[in-house]
Amino acid sequence: MKVLLLKDPKDKDSGPDPYIKELGLYGFEATLIPVLSFEFISLESLFEKLSHPECYGGLVFTSPRALEAIKICLKENSNNDAWSKSLKQRWNTKPAYVVGKATASLVEEIGLTPQGEKSGNAEKLAEYICSREKPNSSALLFPCGALKREVLPTVLREKGIPLESLTVYQTTQHTDLQESLSSYFSQQGIPASIAFFSPSGVRFCLQHIQKLSGDFINHIKFAAIGPTTAEAMEAAGIPVSCTAENPTPQDLAAGIQKALQLQNC
Repeated sequence: MKVLLLKDPKDKDSGPDPYIKELGLYGFEATLIPVLSFEFISLESLFEKLSHPECYGGLVFTSPRALEAIKICLKENSNNDAWSKSLKQRWNTKPAYVVGKATASLVEEIGLTPQGEKSGNAEKLAEYICSREKPNSSALLFPCGALKREVLPTVLREKGIPLESLTVYQTTQHTDLQESLSSYFSQQGIPASIAFFSPSGVRFCLQHIQKLSGDFINHIKFAAIGPTTAEAMEAAGIPVSCTAENPTPQDLAAGIQKALQLQNC
């Protein structure tokens, strides 16, 4: 059975995408179509803030993209030297809060120790941070995207925990999205399941999928990587057949397998 994954590919250098690999273990033939493009902004401002760890109580990351912004900053030799010689060690005396495993592994790549990776979503991460931070302490630095949800900032604000947000990337539709979807449906047919990985993915893809699927759309089991994406799908009128318990390849593959088994019962 075919599964369509509407997500960005993993770094080309790090082998096959883990979601394709995991679904393959269940006997699914998974295809990945990139949905989003990212434009990085305010990078000078980001590194200026990273250069002053004494001003902050720690870091918060809810997206791998925010780490990509830091990695771009560190490509400059002078920045990389400053990071390696002192900034990394100084930030390591403070927490680096993360929302999931993918973000945690990127935090480790820049030499920091992630905390809270089992949270899985912004709501749970906010609770985790509140359980560890004191009100009115130094602000946490939060590099984020232009489309960030307000859940985490709101919860922290209500608890009196200062958060300094800095927008470091903007999200747009991938230039090849419409063409890739049309090509997939004409060559592969209607997939048994389609998995969404972000509310933006729902917004950018749904109209094309409805048009390409026609009356067969009711045969597709739609999966969500997490509750935020599931909410966006429901708001757009898509029946959600499964939501991954955690945003991992293992949980998504298990959820899709269960949804398709129920269909065949």
